[in-house]
Amino acid sequence: MKNLITAIFILIATLSFAQSKNNFSLHGKTKGIPDGTMLRLQDPLLEKMIDSVQVINNSFTFKTKLPDYPYKIMLWKDSSTAKIIWAENKKMTFDATVSGFEDAVVTGSVTDALAIQLRDKQRALKTYEEMVALEFEFIKNNPNSILSAHNLSIMAVVFGKEKSAVLFEKFSAKNKQSPYVDKIKAFLSINLPVTPKTGEKYADFTMNDENGKTHKFSEFEGKVTLLEFWASWCAPCRQANPELVKTYNTFKDSGFQIVAVSLDENKDDWTNAIKKDNLPWQHLSDLKGKNNIAALIYAVNGIPDNIVIDKNGIIIARGLRKAEKLNTLLTDILAVPAIQITDTANNPEIKLKSAMIWQDENGKELNQQEVDALLKNNKYSPHIDTEKNIITLKKT
Repeated sequence: MKNLITAIFILIATLSFAQSKNNFSLHGKTKGIPDGTMLRLQDPLLEKMIDSVQVINNSFTFKTKLPDYPYKIMLWKDSSTAKIIWAENKKMTFDATVSGFEDAVVTGSVTDALAIQLRDKQRALKTYEEMVALEFEFIKNNPNSILSAHNLSIMAVVFGKEKSAVLFEKFSAKNKQSPYVDKIKAFLSINLPVTPKTGEKYADFTMNDENGKTHKFSEFEGKVTLLEFWASWCAPCRQANPELVKTYNTFKDSGFQIVAVSLDENKDDWTNAIKKDNLPWQHLSDLKGKNNIAALIYAVNGIPDNIVIDKNGIIIARGLRKAEKLNTLLTDILAVPAIQITDTANNPEIKLKSAMIWQDENGKELNQQEVDALLKNNKYSPHIDTEKNIITLKKT
């Protein structure tokens, strides 16, 4: 009995030692960061901040409990500077004393070191095709690494169903249970061989609107359509919405429409964002987040993203995030007149083609403030060249 009790105490001590030895921690050293600055730790998978610490004497320590190991985290210095780290259940270090914060040297994680090796190889390549081939070979040669599951969840839409299925089948049992697998499985379940590209016919899908009514995307054929991918939690999406509303109001009477697909999971968040941003167009979502069926069909790996489809159902552009580019394209394909004049209660309103350029008699391009000043002068009148899209203000 005495020997049994002794053995139990030894086992407990051994387990305790192993746990204390393997607990995740991240001790960091920085440079030029004022005392009291808060560093924030984000879980990009759950899309939320999970911890924060103060920098004191350019030093900090995280001892955060993570859902699993290895686990991808992001360490934010400020709103625009972050370092991606693959955390493992052990003591790790972060050294930014001789580099930028985002290029800090991280030690203690085999997974993070492997990710850095892959990144360095990617940076040495010159073409997109070479990068795709490198990703494929990496995933093929590392079926036991969580990096492969993570990367395949992003690259599956690029590799296509057949190649992705072969890679997935070779994954370890743990990788097949990873949080990244849902997106891979969802993609493999799509009855579509390849992702539609520019110049090709759009791919149809079925999804509910905010009122629970089911729609097929093909219902909206016949107009120039902006297929807009967004979410309530996407700050750049929300920031772009006011300009998108202006674009919609400008072109909606000329054969233009927007069908917005949300990557939200919470219906209230989605519908509240629609109301708050006053978005008057068609909205759809399956509330599956990044596993949204339309996002998988069109290989959406980040939002905001959008696709322009002409009235014949052909994809003609993608990723037009700047309002100017989208407005110019719409002006051209919708053949919007250079001038539209409407008479509302005897108050004529003149709308000019968005691509029109204002200039003075000497050919100098004018900004809006200069245009307004000259028009108020009553000594200048506009002369419009519809072929060159130029309006010249000349003295009367």
